[in-house]
Amino acid sequence: MAVHHDPAGGQEYDATPYLPDRGGLPAHRKASAGCEGCPLYADATQTVFGSGEASARLVLVGEQPGDQEDRQGEPFVGPAGGVLRRALEEAELDIGETYLTNAVRHFKFTSAGPGKRRIHKPPTLREMSACRPWLTAELRLVGPDVVVALGATAAKALFGPSFRVTKDRGALFSPGEWGDGGGGKARALATIHPSAVLRSDEREAAYAGLVSDLRVAAAALP
Repeated sequence: MAVHHDPAGGQEYDATPYLPDRGGLPAHRKASAGCEGCPLYADATQTVFGSGEASARLVLVGEQPGDQEDRQGEPFVGPAGGVLRRALEEAELDIGETYLTNAVRHFKFTSAGPGKRRIHKPPTLREMSACRPWLTAELRLVGPDVVVALGATAAKALFGPSFRVTKDRGALFSPGEWGDGGGGKARALATIHPSAVLRSDEREAAYAGLVSDLRVAAAALP
């Protein structure tokens, strides 16, 4: 596992040594299967890399794989993925022109209850930082026109740790206003994660808000 020590004496994890020196998305997907850049790899079934074409105009970034994503090895194939696909269709966004990925590549969970059901746990800032090289590489290789952060973890990964989705969701940022330059020419915005729709007591309103934000992304596409 790639580990170094920061001046404060803590461990900093880093996936950089696992990235290939060259190659496109297929080479990066293959290399990511062996990533041990942070401790999450040890309990997860597999690395879940992004999915979609290198020519995609829109990149959607979620938090991390869920239970079904961890088992199947693809992002957004569980219940939240179903909500997202329906919302994309309502926002008149073509899923075929969309690249789906996550800020963190391994499922973080605790096991509890009958049958030891796996319960999602949010990744830490250190785990997000360790995985950031994979996301930066994907954004560079895809070169999208628009990037959408789905939920607080993805928003912090793209916009910084002080970003609040509740405050700035749906606001469109120009290339120089977000990230560390890894997004290239892309404009970006943040919205809720589709799983938040499933958890909401006001599901219809939450879903409508997600669709509304995705329509902002659609309107920003050239």
